[in-house]
Amino acid sequence: MFLLAVLDSAGIPMVAGVDALIVYLAYRNPAGAWLSAIVAVIGSVGGSLFLFLMARKGGERYLARFTSSGRGARLRGWFVRYGMLTVLVPALLPIPMPLKIFILSAGALGVHPVMFGFVFAGARALRYFGLAWLGMHLGRETLPYLKGHVVELLLIAIGLFLALFWLVRRFGSTSGVEVSS
Repeated sequence: MFLLAVLDSAGIPMVAGVDALIVYLAYRNPAGAWLSAIVAVIGSVGGSLFLFLMARKGGERYLARFTSSGRGARLRGWFVRYGMLTVLVPALLPIPMPLKIFILSAGALGVHPVMFGFVFAGARALRYFGLAWLGMHLGRETLPYLKGHVVELLLIAIGLFLALFWLVRRFGSTSGVEVSS
């Protein structure tokens, strides 16, 4: 679990690999479900911090390779404007959403590592503990249940983002990045 979570968050995509393993382990061994979630959170945070620190060391030049034009430039703009919200929402939800570019942006644009780690760990804890709980209660039906409720999950993601977006607009940026105009 730990190795899979580290690799997935460090940039080697394993779509739903960690999620599926948490659900499987929770279903097969409910007594160990919470431990699986803890190990997944630790591994995921570790892998993401590796990617974050790599981008921090390479700085803006490294990020520019991935965000100089097109979709990458738009994603970078979102990060500069909405900061850690762009990390929180995709890290929280068990549906494929872009995340690595926001981790790279957080590192390259100088977000404090403790702030990044706190937000990322919180999102992953909610996600993985939620999946462990579902696995314990729904068993084999967990992943089909999630697949059958993708629209609802997307609506939750949109609602969460809009609520947080409103808070950012109302009270200021969450990026932790000073951007000169």
